[in-house]
Amino acid sequence: MTEYENIAANLANIKARAAQAAAKAGRGPSSVTVVAAAKTNGADAVRASIAAGVDAVGENRVQEMLGKLAENAYNGAPLHFIGHLQTNKVKQVIGRVDLLQSLDSFKLAEAVEQTAASMGIVQDALVEVNIGDEGNKTGFALCDLHKYLHKILELPHIRVCGLMTIPPVETESRPAKYYFDRMNKLFVDIKPILLDNISSPILSMGMSGDFERAIEAGATMIRVGTALFGNR
Repeated sequence: MTEYENIAANLANIKARAAQAAAKAGRGPSSVTVVAAAKTNGADAVRASIAAGVDAVGENRVQEMLGKLAENAYNGAPLHFIGHLQTNKVKQVIGRVDLLQSLDSFKLAEAVEQTAASMGIVQDALVEVNIGDEGNKTGFALCDLHKYLHKILELPHIRVCGLMTIPPVETESRPAKYYFDRMNKLFVDIKPILLDNISSPILSMGMSGDFERAIEAGATMIRVGTALFGNR
């Protein structure tokens, strides 16, 4: 089996496992969007994932994304930016991606708003939550989320489509499920606010090693890299 045939087989396995996890949560398989986390994988691998039926492709690095855009690697699938976005690189991303998953500060939101306004577009985005309140991670702290969410919702050139999180590394006392459940509770609490923006708000959480638990806890979008493309 070739490398690209492996991608197709891996995606089929991911989608089957995601469907089983969704069923455990009383949902259908179409309730989960699978995003290929394509960091360090080349244009041909991205094309193979799209041909296999991945729902979207996510990139972490601006320069890598721009390189693959020049190669038309994303044709046929929505493009998401899923990594930390520095404000000085906003102009290179906004208008090129279908969804910015990592809106992690109000300073970034202001930069996105200014760029989107200058382009005459509305940028779809997810607000990133630092669910573990980790000092070394980006994202809104739980204590700040509601205040800044309302401020972001007032920006006319950003459409908040939901929430995203990357939980802390799990421990015996705090397994991943603890953070996923905590995140879902937060999502349920603010969902009525988001319904003014989007009919089906997004909760993006879960990666290659824990996406089934994330789906069972309420995730509607997962980001898979190693499980799809193999070890980097």
